[in-house]
Amino acid sequence: METHDLGHRDISGGGARAAVFGVSDGLLSNVALILGVAGAHPAPQAVVIAGLAGLVAGAFSMGVGEYISMGAQRELFEHELRIEATEIRDRPDAEAHELTELYISRGVPKDLAAQVSGYLMSNPDTALQVHAQEELGVAPDSIGSPIQAAIASFISFAVGAAIPLVAWFITVGTAAVIASAISAGLASLLVGGGLAAMTSRSITKGALRQFVLSAIATLATYGVGYLLGSSIR
Repeated sequence: METHDLGHRDISGGGARAAVFGVSDGLLSNVALILGVAGAHPAPQAVVIAGLAGLVAGAFSMGVGEYISMGAQRELFEHELRIEATEIRDRPDAEAHELTELYISRGVPKDLAAQVSGYLMSNPDTALQVHAQEELGVAPDSIGSPIQAAIASFISFAVGAAIPLVAWFITVGTAAVIASAISAGLASLLVGGGLAAMTSRSITKGALRQFVLSAIATLATYGVGYLLGSSIR
């Protein structure tokens, strides 16, 4: 008998989401910063310093931001779970009725809904799982790890931000600008295509969307840097 694999990727921990956004943000923000500074035609060392500063500051900002955000979210969920656990302990009949009404609203016959609710409420841990999932939309054992999200965000941002910076350690001037733009463009295609593949969307559309948005931001900042550099001189 053929079996169907019901397995899914675990995306609830926060690490995968943080990594995806981290590498995308790192790539876009730092290529825009690097080429924006380069557009003003300063010494190559100034571009490298700006790029390194953008990488370090951005990686720490993303990491700390994810940690605080996920930490606050986790604390909120844990607070709500404690309230729910207390209600299940002190008001089991009311909670069972609440669960019964919920199943009835979803089309389950009244008698069956009451039977299922009674069975689920007979075990406090199971009852908490079900109420948390139905009322809060989250499972108690998968509310995300702030540390995991922070580390994933920090590393992925740094990786993305390093891509357009590498060229400036190899060459300078126009060649560095072109190499930096090309490397960032190729990376944006890979990031966009990879994200689309993960979400079962069109890889071509995802890659082009990421590339076009990155190109617009990069051209805008390069233009601003060029105009500022020309006006200051």
